[in-house]
Amino acid sequence: MKGVFITFEGIEGSGKSTQMRLLADSLASLGKDCLLTREPGGPPISERIRDILLDADNHAMLPETEVLLYAASRAQHTGQWIIPALKEGKIVLCDRYYDSTSAYQGAARSLNRDFILPLTDFATFHTVPDLTFLLDLPVEQGLARINSRQLDRLERESVDFHQRVRQEYLELATRHAERFTVLDAALSKQEIHARILDKVLTQLGVCNA
Repeated sequence: MKGVFITFEGIEGSGKSTQMRLLADSLASLGKDCLLTREPGGPPISERIRDILLDADNHAMLPETEVLLYAASRAQHTGQWIIPALKEGKIVLCDRYYDSTSAYQGAARSLNRDFILPLTDFATFHTVPDLTFLLDLPVEQGLARINSRQLDRLERESVDFHQRVRQEYLELATRHAERFTVLDAALSKQEIHARILDKVLTQLGVCNA
């Protein structure tokens, strides 16, 4: 039985990581076998690349270097963890996936989409999420939620940078409406979770009592 691949996307501070964990807990209570993972990251090699990408000291990193490092991390992650888990019939929950590259490196960094798309296809082994949840809220609200923690290299970018990220996410949701669900991230955690769980259980063919 083929598994189900679910991704969570959104600007910084949107609450996607929280919602992924809430969904994992609910699915586990129903006896569903889940793999929780993240991008950049996952297996050890990808986590090492994550450290390079998000290190605030690496402010001299070129956009071209950045997109290639993300692709390298994603290739290892997808090939070593995601595809095998899906083949085993697991539900894979991933905090960010390739839509983040379209938003951050494509729109915000203004890199060529004609280069990013085939690179992404190569790095993912043609793997496409079944469902993508976009947690959306105004940039100022998202950044305000994270201002008390030590910010990584991307979190430190300008408001204008994050505005371009958000706009690209909304455009992606329109272009790929068959897999995207846009949720108001200003709602309560439990209300967002209830909507996500209902959508996922419908995808799984499970009745939500």
